[in-house]
Amino acid sequence: MSHASLPGVSSPQIGRDTTRAARPNATALPAKDPAVCPTDDEAQVPRKPPKNKRSLDYVWRSGVAGGLAGCAAKTVVAPLDRVKILFQSHNPHFIKYTGSWLGVSEAMKAIYQQDGPTGLFRGHSATLLRIFPYAAIKFLAYEQIRAIVIPNKEHETPFRRLISGSLAGVTSVFFTYPLEVIRVRLAFETKKDSRSSLRSICKQIYGEQQKPRTVAGPVGESLPVVPARHGLTNFYRGFSPTLLGMLPYAGMSFLTHDTAGDLLRHPKIAKWTTLPQSENAPAGKAAPLRSWAELFAGGVAGLVSQTASYPLEVIRRRMQVGGAVGDGHRMRIGETAGIIMRERGLRGFFVGLTIGYAKVVPLVAASFYTYERLKTWFGI
Repeated sequence: MSHASLPGVSSPQIGRDTTRAARPNATALPAKDPAVCPTDDEAQVPRKPPKNKRSLDYVWRSGVAGGLAGCAAKTVVAPLDRVKILFQSHNPHFIKYTGSWLGVSEAMKAIYQQDGPTGLFRGHSATLLRIFPYAAIKFLAYEQIRAIVIPNKEHETPFRRLISGSLAGVTSVFFTYPLEVIRVRLAFETKKDSRSSLRSICKQIYGEQQKPRTVAGPVGESLPVVPARHGLTNFYRGFSPTLLGMLPYAGMSFLTHDTAGDLLRHPKIAKWTTLPQSENAPAGKAAPLRSWAELFAGGVAGLVSQTASYPLEVIRRRMQVGGAVGDGHRMRIGETAGIIMRERGLRGFFVGLTIGYAKVVPLVAASFYTYERLKTWFGI
């Protein structure tokens, strides 16, 4: 007697046939490959709706992320920044060190021997006071301006990216430029026995007077055409070349970073360069780059933007320290450029460019990296 005929004993085969008979119209579903990671199956990952960039929540989050990113990046390169300012502003005590990488290290060694480790960070407190609002406004303005200039993917072009970045840079520098002048003047001082406090530097800049400019009158007389000025206008020394330099610097920085990010997210290499989307990522946000890829995109952005704007940066530094050297005469862009040309020729506009690369490449890389990671952390 078979087991199938015994009462109370069911055959596995009979059980399967019974199940099949109970569902005569059932059709077999194709097997579905398991998701490699949660982002492979969009149904498994709830997506937040796109963030409203005009909302107060988005504004403060992007502003804080930008400000913290700027502070972190500036702290990384503070010693190189101090030496670069001394080179650019033609400080008489450091002219002998310019022109080579060995000179950079020798200059840092001289500062360290004279003032200790704190000497390499002289003016850094003013830097942080300036850079937090500067970076916060810059990144915040870029997000807001970009949302207007590039409302959707169809309008996203290199020119629109360039315009968005340039306008963001101009906006940020307009509101924070006086703090930049104070920082440069603090970093320019090298004599140990004549240290100025932040308050005394502000008083000194405020009290510097510009000599009146004159031209020949109709009968050979000298007529004043620009009266002597002092006060708050002194905190905007070199503002014109700053605006001109910010247009290519900020514009090329954001353009290059976004373009490099698009290339690194190309489907053929995305699995090596991108990370899975976080669960709280807003809909439509691009996949975050891996750390090395994000740093690489930021470094390339720094290299390109620094090259495009460096001559105007040198002119700006010389104009900013105009009251600390010479007779306090407020020089204009053309006049400052002429002095630099007579002193060193075309090379004078690129003094400190090597150290500029060494500073700006890690600066921009760290800035974009920190900003993008904080955006992910803040869920924007």
